[in-house]
Amino acid sequence: MRLARTACIACFLSLSGLPAAAPAAMPLHECRLEHPLKLTSVEARCGRLVVAEDPLQPAGRTILLRVAVIPALNRRAAAAPLFLLAGGPGQAATDLYVSYAGAFARVNRNHDIVLVDQRGTGASSPLFCNYPDDWRDTSDAIPALRQATRACLSEFGDRVRYYTSSIAVRDLDQVRGALGYRQIDLYAASYGTRMAELYLRRYPATVHAVILDGVTYPEQAIGPETPWDGERALDLIVARCVAAPDCAAAYPDLKQNLDELRRRFGPEKTPLTLSDPSTGQPIEIEFNRSMLSASLRFLSYSSTEASLLPDLIHRAASGELAPLAAQAVMASRLIRDQLASGMQNSVICSEDVPFFVAGAVDRGKLAQTYQGSDQLDALAEVCKLWPRGPVDADLHNALQSDVPILLLSGEADPVTPPRNAERLAQGLARHRHLVLRGEGHGQLATGCMPKLMAEFLDNPDPPALDATCLERHHPAPFFVDSAGPAP
Repeated sequence: MRLARTACIACFLSLSGLPAAAPAAMPLHECRLEHPLKLTSVEARCGRLVVAEDPLQPAGRTILLRVAVIPALNRRAAAAPLFLLAGGPGQAATDLYVSYAGAFARVNRNHDIVLVDQRGTGASSPLFCNYPDDWRDTSDAIPALRQATRACLSEFGDRVRYYTSSIAVRDLDQVRGALGYRQIDLYAASYGTRMAELYLRRYPATVHAVILDGVTYPEQAIGPETPWDGERALDLIVARCVAAPDCAAAYPDLKQNLDELRRRFGPEKTPLTLSDPSTGQPIEIEFNRSMLSASLRFLSYSSTEASLLPDLIHRAASGELAPLAAQAVMASRLIRDQLASGMQNSVICSEDVPFFVAGAVDRGKLAQTYQGSDQLDALAEVCKLWPRGPVDADLHNALQSDVPILLLSGEADPVTPPRNAERLAQGLARHRHLVLRGEGHGQLATGCMPKLMAEFLDNPDPPALDATCLERHHPAPFFVDSAGPAP
């Protein structure tokens, strides 16, 4: 296949030796950023930066990067601007900010906040594909996945290989230069922590301070560990319910109920009529292992969502499957609408799947987890077709840095557990790792974290940060019935 041959050549190119592009001034105009669900909007100053799609062909095809700046409230402040790096891969920085603008209010007093929709996301030449919902488990799932991948590639072509982190990190520094900033701060969530680490490796002199929330570490090829991380998080959620008197009294058989559901919806599939969470119209679905897995996975992401799990598991074990199924449908649609799956493919198929260590994917052992090997098998099928792009040779090397870095982890994070941050911290000379009890993925808006982030960025001295307010933090209480938690 010509496409595959071109992709394989591209995957060996390194951009680390390329000279930095000369910064170009970027005019900004007044604009409003809208919430992904149209719930609210935020005032900002917006602009577009023209960059080469292929940095090795600066005279070739160009794309526009969407950039937005929320100026500091204190117009006399001289603090470094905070650049936001979103997760996914595939989420837009503008969507992340508008969804959590309140959590950045303290930071915004003294810091400009800069949003760059990473190439392939948001309004920066987005790569959206139309994939089937991941809770559907039909006999032709893999053929449908291949068909959707081919359809996406027929729209975008092999230029999708120019949407890797190694290229996007150059975009980020071009935006910094175009806006005239000498040094910047970084806040990065989930996959965005990979981007932050790569930027820190490439442009260390321009970084003032960093906050990494839901940490990946450079040596990590994301995928093989995820089912085990999800299993660990689910175990912690169940254990927290057992240890909470109100939850334990309401659901004395929680673990048995969960085990029964997992045994039942291995081979079994149950037809189900569900009120569509978006329209209220009845839809016919099939409750199966994939739907159970998706429900458990999505509801493990935060303690607020996990607070529903014991009640939903109890009701499902009693035969009331619709409430649990509705959670899977709603979460799957939200992710589908906000994540650019084509950009995600470009990152994972270039930066992760090729680096899976032989023997790391033991499908026999993965079968012991509730997720199994479904996601890895799906990735393998997609990446057989998806062109690989440029990846810097040191992308997966350990990172060494003396920049002040604040690491944030949730104790029960199902995708980036605290041990990831501990692994990264081995190469960090000035860091602090805060782990929030009972919490899941992403601590940005949790408890007193907005205050701590602002204090850290104003005075980036990790040991001096007073984080005693976290001692008073408790995760969201469990619902003891459908009406809510105990009084």
